[in-house]
Amino acid sequence: MAETAKILCPDKKVLIPDLNAGCSLADECPEDDFKRFINQNPDHYVISYINCSAAVKAQSDLICTSSNAVDLVKQIPKNVPIIFAPDKNLGRWVEKESGRSMKLWPGSCSVHETFSEEAVIKMKIKYPESEIIAHPECTEVLLNHADFIGSTSKLLNHVQRSSAREFIVLTEPGIIHQMELIEPSKDYFDVPGIDGCSCNECPYMRLNTIEKVICSLESLSPELELEKEISLKALKPIQRMLEMSK
Repeated sequence: MAETAKILCPDKKVLIPDLNAGCSLADECPEDDFKRFINQNPDHYVISYINCSAAVKAQSDLICTSSNAVDLVKQIPKNVPIIFAPDKNLGRWVEKESGRSMKLWPGSCSVHETFSEEAVIKMKIKYPESEIIAHPECTEVLLNHADFIGSTSKLLNHVQRSSAREFIVLTEPGIIHQMELIEPSKDYFDVPGIDGCSCNECPYMRLNTIEKVICSLESLSPELELEKEISLKALKPIQRMLEMSK
């Protein structure tokens, strides 16, 4: 996301409190491997989820978010084959919602891959009146249990609109803090990972601590820098997304 900010605002200073705070999804789509994948499918229109590197964005025709992915895919002519990257789980959900078949890059978010189906079922038994809400980056088997599937912003909006008083939340549990702020009278339960681990928490997000944020603001470092050529190429598909989302 820091790279996206820098691409959109190249003349502004973009800080990263911890340079190691990357993204497992971006890591699973290396620039050179993705280039070979595209070259093997030269007639395909390339749509990349915004959680990818600037180098992958630069090779894409269109960028999407989990919120607008379905709508954008529907706007691509049906006779145009599509590559969707880098999240195969999000891609499968978009295929189902849009009615389009796409060639999926085989990447996934490590956090959303670790949720336990057994834990979800046990929690539903324990809290039978609860709604299961999920981010589309979750695996298909988990999405099949969900009462509502949506992006982060749509999940937040849903807990406000829903008549349910309890929610089993299938996404990075940091969102629960925001849910408690907007609807403090409701109860929210995060789902443990496989074998009961706490690996449903994103280790990359946890690297950006309050102390590091303060230090970064005081020193105005570390600062993110991008190669100008990559930044300019990556800007085009982002701008195309913004134009198509109007």
